[in-house]
Amino acid sequence: MAGETAPERRVLAIGGADRTRFLQGLVTNDIDRLADGMVYAALLTPQGKYLADFLLSAQGERILIDVADMLADDLLRRLSFYRLRADVTIAPTDLAVTRGLGPAPRGSLADPRHPALGWRAHGAPGGPPQIDWDAIRVTHCIPESGIELIPGESFILEAGFDRLHGVDHRKGCYVGQEVTARMKHRTELRKGLVTVEVIGTAPPGTPVAAGDKHAGTLYTQSGGHGIAHLRFDRAQGDLQAGTATLRWPGAAG
Repeated sequence: MAGETAPERRVLAIGGADRTRFLQGLVTNDIDRLADGMVYAALLTPQGKYLADFLLSAQGERILIDVADMLADDLLRRLSFYRLRADVTIAPTDLAVTRGLGPAPRGSLADPRHPALGWRAHGAPGGPPQIDWDAIRVTHCIPESGIELIPGESFILEAGFDRLHGVDHRKGCYVGQEVTARMKHRTELRKGLVTVEVIGTAPPGTPVAAGDKHAGTLYTQSGGHGIAHLRFDRAQGDLQAGTATLRWPGAAG
């Protein structure tokens, strides 16, 4: 299969007669959408904070969970905790995650987050990484697990999950739904992830300052731009992240 192996990803499998109902009550998106292709979703704390994000797909009598390797063990543990008496099996697999751009090979599915992310498949490994995925993510402000998306800290609406098709506000209850719904119905978000111009460089996680006030954090950078989590009321004019200067085109004024 054409494409490259996605590094540091793991695939879990959910089986059993109750697999769809089980996940429907836990994750942020509508599991019934699996009939139409891949689904992007997250598991949250009861307080609405991000724990893990993943791509779900149906494969025969099981649902595959494509998740960052660094989050996989904790996700497996948490899903097992919620299983209780449901007819559900949860297990790791040896499937590789393959991704690519251009014509999608047979058996692959479109990445639901953004068309620029191309397609993904689960099976045999592909070739070595060749595509600059960070450049694509920065251009379209697509967060990455463990970088812009921080377990126990991030809120998915601030991370753009509405725009990335990662949350369904009409599906009913899931873990963290009440807090997410309250944030959704605010007049506007006060902070969130945006793409900024970056003059210079700074390590991911560098604090952003507006004068003497904390204004956010700078994360992934590529091609003179970066993804930053900003407080919108403070992100005016030139901002500083270490020795780098940031400019946010969406700033007022």
